[in-house]
Amino acid sequence: MATPFKDWSKMEVRAVVRFFLFSKGIRPSDIHKQAAETYGEGAMSRPRVHQWFTWFGEGRTSLDDEPKFARPKTSTNEENTTLVDELIKDEDTRDCFETRVSKEYGS
Repeated sequence: MATPFKDWSKMEVRAVVRFFLFSKGIRPSDIHKQAAETYGEGAMSRPRVHQWFTWFGEGRTSLDDEPKFARPKTSTNEENTTLVDELIKDEDTRDCFETRVSKEYGS
């Protein structure tokens, strides 16, 4: 058995799965076996090979990840920074916060 490549990208593995294996009609389990032999066990899991096989079968051509519509990685932006600065400067907000903290923590 050949030594697996040490340097590879997920795009490279996806391209091999699509262009060289899927297009030749090779079964997902055999694709996984060949990918593991070529890139190592960590290159692409068996379920992930099946997922990509399904997507390619449905007509997907892109190798890119789909955009994720989860929470943003950070909420720090100009609008939020300005809002927090205004809240900090607002005496009523500060008094309300201090009253709540003193009730909860007994200061």
